Amino acid sequence: MDIPSGENPVAQAIAQTLVDGFNKHYRLFRESSAQAKARFEAGDWRGVQVAVRERIAFYDDRVNETVTYLREALHAETIDDITWQRAKLLYIGLLTNHKQPELAETFFNSVFCKIMHRTYFHNDFIFVRPAISTDFIESDPPAYRSYYPNRAGLRQTIRDICIDFDWQCPFADLERDIENVISAVVLQMGGRLSAAEANFQLQVLHSAFYRNKGAYIVGKAINGDYEYPFVVPVLHDANSRLFLDAILLDAAQIRTLFSLSRAYFMTDMEVPSAYVKFLSGLMPHKPAAELYTMLGLAKQGKTMFFRDLIHHLRHSQDEFVVAPGIRGMVMAVFTLPSFPYVFKVIKDVFAPPKEVDHATVKAKYVLVKQHDRVGRMADTLEFSDVALPKARFSLELTEELRRECPSLLEESESEIVIRHVYIERRMKPLNLYLDSADEEKREDAVIEYGNAIKELAYANIFPGDMLFKNFGVTRFGRVVFYDYDEIEYMTDCNFRRIPEAPNPEAEMSGEPWYSVARNDIFPEEFGAFLLGNPETKRVFMKHHADLIDPEFWQKTKQMILDGYVPDFFPYPEAMRFRKLFGEAARQAPQTAAETA
Repeated sequence: MDIPSGENPVAQAIAQTLVDGFNKHYRLFRESSAQAKARFEAGDWRGVQVAVRERIAFYDDRVNETVTYLREALHAETIDDITWQRAKLLYIGLLTNHKQPELAETFFNSVFCKIMHRTYFHNDFIFVRPAISTDFIESDPPAYRSYYPNRAGLRQTIRDICIDFDWQCPFADLERDIENVISAVVLQMGGRLSAAEANFQLQVLHSAFYRNKGAYIVGKAINGDYEYPFVVPVLHDANSRLFLDAILLDAAQIRTLFSLSRAYFMTDMEVPSAYVKFLSGLMPHKPAAELYTMLGLAKQGKTMFFRDLIHHLRHSQDEFVVAPGIRGMVMAVFTLPSFPYVFKVIKDVFAPPKEVDHATVKAKYVLVKQHDRVGRMADTLEFSDVALPKARFSLELTEELRRECPSLLEESESEIVIRHVYIERRMKPLNLYLDSADEEKREDAVIEYGNAIKELAYANIFPGDMLFKNFGVTRFGRVVFYDYDEIEYMTDCNFRRIPEAPNPEAEMSGEPWYSVARNDIFPEEFGAFLLGNPETKRVFMKHHADLIDPEFWQKTKQMILDGYVPDFFPYPEAMRFRKLFGEAARQAPQTAAETA
């Protein structure tokens, strides 16, 4: 529709209010992200956890603040269509030289969609497609620094890279770490990386990536036509001095570092699109939506994900179907086989013995979003009013949704609108994986399953329902938990040993002879419902017998109450220099499993 020319003061006020609201949001976002460096230097690990949790709320706070202003000052719901369209065009003009235009467009969408009905959710009113290119936006300082080892030598270049981050605490032994980096590169790549060639250079992102107790140097080596991604984790030793812990050169390991099953990174970015472009070069098969999300820009991740979904639907023909596996009591789950995600809708009524309600389930998902997922809990994208083509739904799925969650469905002749849905990466349910796995893979999966439960426990998460069907196996063989309606904080649970029965009759009874409070947990009972398969039981008891002993849970809970923050390394223990060379073993922190 053509918009009349001429001044429109209401449209101008809308556009300026939206830009101001977004700019305030991103200023606060950058301030929090930039402070991650100081928290890392100070070893303020509790502060890290609080900052990550608080930063998640920044976006919604600013959106709600902007919506409130538009309603009170401009009576936003009464504004006519022409004015809104004019406001969008004026907004585009304000983004011409903006450093974060793609994020600002998403902010416009978020505010508009809170004010107007979903029938307006098309490109005339919101940014269904991006309007401003993010190519070649200049950043000050530049997004990455370039180094030329042929000039100063490889050792001096590595030294310069570390020093340029200007960490305000000393390295324990930087010369040792430099030798470890070079030796590990030779070991992993099977030959020396020559710095003598004239076009050999290293490019390193300007800001380090901070998460948990680590800082990560992210870059790539360029040698002629070849590019080699690398990530170097930097940690504190027992004396609060820094050391380089490893170097990751394998693309799969770097992808795992940026997995959505982990907490979001904090890194200071003036031009986030430049960081995403650089990271996409290191991980070419990782969707930009996931990279934005891992950088803490979850709303942008959702925007790009939905654009990817709509594009995929236009270029595919398969149907949405009920997801394979045992039907859940809380969620109706479906998937599109050609698209690697599952869609989860809360049922209207839960089958016994479930006692939670919709509000409780939503609160559990918020908990997971805000908590450190330590590589063991799937992150989810939460959407409202998702319109999908009705013709693409299988008859079985349509009937199940109508039966299980009618209050969350709205149907037209051509669309099914789901009022609330969670979307997450598709994994193979662990129970199905174990049914089809050979002996070696079955053993690995059972070991991974126990490791997942332990690592969640160290992170103050008790999974609640630990049945195999509630865990998935990633394509890299990692076991991840994804059913959250019964999770609790470890510190809210009371782990008890089953009291001795007063007599044989009580022991044979189907009813407990002891009192049970709401959050009482009896680990000795786990084996009865988890370990029916003899081979599974053999492997589990060999590696994880402590999980059915209350003492493990009690000690872990006390460790958390004492304020201990464990280490979770998002790369194999075997990659650490302390394992490869032994030189850093004296000062390097132990893993959570070792300390517990």
